[in-house]
Amino acid sequence: MAIDAKMGGRPLPFPVGRLLTPTFSVTTGALVLIGLLVIVPLAGIATALASAEGPDAISDVFTGRIARNMLWVPLTNTFTIGFVVAASCVLLGGAVAWLVTMTDMPMRRTIGVLAALPFMIPTFAVALSWTVLFGDDRLGSASMGLFAQLGFDMPAWLAWGGVPVTLVLIAHLYSIAYMMIAAALVLVGRDMTAAAEIAGASRAQILRSIVFPVVTPTIIAAGALCFAEAVSSFSAPAILGLPVRFHTLATRAYGAIETGTPERGYVLIAVMIVVAGAFLALSAFLQRRGQAFTTVTGKAGQRGRMTLGGWKWPFALAALALVITTTIVPALALLFSSLSPRTGALFTDPTLHYWFGASDPAIAQGQAGVLRNPQLLHAVWVTLGVGAMTGVAALACGLVIGSAIARTKHGAMAQLLKQLSFLPLLVPGLAIGAAFIGFYGAPIGPLPSLYGTPAILVLAGVAATLPFAVQAVASARAQIAPDLEESARIAGAGPLRILGAITVPLAAGKLIAGFVLVFVKMVRDLDLVILLYTPQLPLLTVLAFRYASDGFAQFAHAIAVIILLVSVGAHLLASGFGRASQPWLHD
Repeated sequence: MAIDAKMGGRPLPFPVGRLLTPTFSVTTGALVLIGLLVIVPLAGIATALASAEGPDAISDVFTGRIARNMLWVPLTNTFTIGFVVAASCVLLGGAVAWLVTMTDMPMRRTIGVLAALPFMIPTFAVALSWTVLFGDDRLGSASMGLFAQLGFDMPAWLAWGGVPVTLVLIAHLYSIAYMMIAAALVLVGRDMTAAAEIAGASRAQILRSIVFPVVTPTIIAAGALCFAEAVSSFSAPAILGLPVRFHTLATRAYGAIETGTPERGYVLIAVMIVVAGAFLALSAFLQRRGQAFTTVTGKAGQRGRMTLGGWKWPFALAALALVITTTIVPALALLFSSLSPRTGALFTDPTLHYWFGASDPAIAQGQAGVLRNPQLLHAVWVTLGVGAMTGVAALACGLVIGSAIARTKHGAMAQLLKQLSFLPLLVPGLAIGAAFIGFYGAPIGPLPSLYGTPAILVLAGVAATLPFAVQAVASARAQIAPDLEESARIAGAGPLRILGAITVPLAAGKLIAGFVLVFVKMVRDLDLVILLYTPQLPLLTVLAFRYASDGFAQFAHAIAVIILLVSVGAHLLASGFGRASQPWLHD
């Protein structure tokens, strides 16, 4: 019951008793967390643009002498890459999803498992593997890839620039479309397709009239997500584009901030946010329109599989070639390159020097192997520590925000919390890093600057992974009957008591899977940490990028292999805890 405090015999206009309720406390805590992690840092970018230097920077970027090279050419490159990547990912991912979930294709379980792996491989690792295979001598003999070493004349457009950047992003992102579309195709009941087959409909007619209406909203969402990921990517354009001065918005923003003109970088980052956000908003609008015209309910019925007949093995071999090319080939290219005396000479005189060798002035300017280099070993522990701290902190924030959403249920506050907690999906990792430097990189009253400390890395990581943490908590809470928490609430248990005694123990598997996913994103993400890195806080992804930029390819590839093993291993562990990541593989 609310308690109305009185002053001088008159009731206060606001019932103070509401401030003492657990719901109000949890909701306030959730809003404060979202404000400190998302709203305030992004507002710092707007504040920087409103400063004395901001109008000049905006003018320089949009209409000044440097506008063409600073904004318009990179914007064109970014849009081109985004649209090609989105369309290609939907076509490839959708085709593999259909083959795995709805047909009698051989080896579909193996193909399904491998098709989910490319997104787990760091983008920069795939880009580095491209240089191992297709690099030419534009940057000297050290940049020559395998095919160039074998005597093939590699065209410049295939080795560096927009084409390899686009192909690398397609290879990395099509698994997003595969997972999303496959989950939607599971909703297509066998009773619907069987009825169409009995009525004499062809395979093409079934796809057009039954399957596509059900999955169209998901196709739009998958394409939008792949577009947003592509336009915000920094790793692939930096590794494959910068050597030939091919720029996107991300690389131009990074260059501006690194060269002492951060206001120009903030302008470009604002453009990136607007582009990604507008496209995602458009996709949401199109999804709503698509759902309005859907005539199939999508209820899952008994599922069978379409027969491919004579196309069974050709489709299987094509899908297998795709998933092997995008998973096993990059990993093997990096591994063999880390064992080779020269870049591209993958199978000639293998050596373990770049892994275990002692310092030798005649090799790599005296650099010791990665597992004997104190700086790199320190970077391993820093990276794992930051990843673990971010995972715990993100999950804790997700529990608070998830509890607030659950308590406010379907009200306006619940919708506001959901929208704000998923706002980081619209913001590129590079933009989040820049926002945290702009706001937390300087002292705030009595609080010191966080730049150069683990705290800013963890806070930025929590902000970037907040949507995943909240979704993991929501998925975990969905497994728990509301009656359990309601009974505990009636018995007088507070929010923390309910979390510790009911929510966390009963949903431990889902929560551990959520922690692992956040941990892996921090371990393998270069875009988020490239601006937050300092020599005192070495991170594996940044060191690999620095080594590759400085011409020490074998060291970069060895570090990439370490990150790849951690990422894929942790993702498989998370899938084991989730146990339902690809249920269509078990029917």
